[in-house]
Amino acid sequence: MARFVEAAIEAGIQHLGFTPHSPIPIASPCNMSADAVDEYIRTFNNLKDEHAGEINLYLSMEIDYLGKNWGASHEYFRNLPLDYRLSSIHFIPTQEGELIDIDGSPKRFIEKMHTNFHDDIRYVVDTFYRHTLDMIEAGDFDIIGHFDKVGFNASHFRPGIEDEDWYRKHLDNVIDALIAKDIIIEVNTKAWEAPVGSTEEEVKKYVPRMFPSPHTVRRLRDAGAVLAVNSDVHYPERITFGRQAAFDIIDGKV
Repeated sequence: MARFVEAAIEAGIQHLGFTPHSPIPIASPCNMSADAVDEYIRTFNNLKDEHAGEINLYLSMEIDYLGKNWGASHEYFRNLPLDYRLSSIHFIPTQEGELIDIDGSPKRFIEKMHTNFHDDIRYVVDTFYRHTLDMIEAGDFDIIGHFDKVGFNASHFRPGIEDEDWYRKHLDNVIDALIAKDIIIEVNTKAWEAPVGSTEEEVKKYVPRMFPSPHTVRRLRDAGAVLAVNSDVHYPERITFGRQAAFDIIDGKV
């Protein structure tokens, strides 16, 4: 956390929020454990005191919505001293009811389509967006994270899926629900450049992406939605990753 604060100060960032993946009631290597929360809060408070006057720090979590029994509205999160709540969907149930993380790389997503979802991409996308609407309705969060990420992975499984009418209808429904609830919408620039560790050939072939897509960002801007540009960085040196590109889109420069 200290490295991120130092990188943010060096980059001239004035406001930095920490949003580690929240504890969840199922096994996950990507989520912090409930036992680590006290240490997280203590570390945050120490950094906030140490860097007072240099940068404004905010305590938060990226809270997984797992259904009506777990999400930002759960009593557990209401009792934490969070400055704001960011809510996202990473897990959806299979046809048999097992919760599976579909938010990883396209390669892992395709593998899970074969092994967990019977190659039924319509089921995966429908379920993702149905849970997104349920999450919005449940509320108790301030910002929604990467709400069209499933389209990025789904398009690797079935190219062109994001241009299909039924998929666009899902986006329309989510956008309407977000605006009606005055929820801040994250413009996530994590995938604007090739992932760390990519080969030279992979970098050449890489197609930049943000979540939501630039086309959807323009729609949201024109609809008067409140947008928060965020690099969703997992590496301090990438703290401004894709940031200017997002502002250029929002400002109508591209």
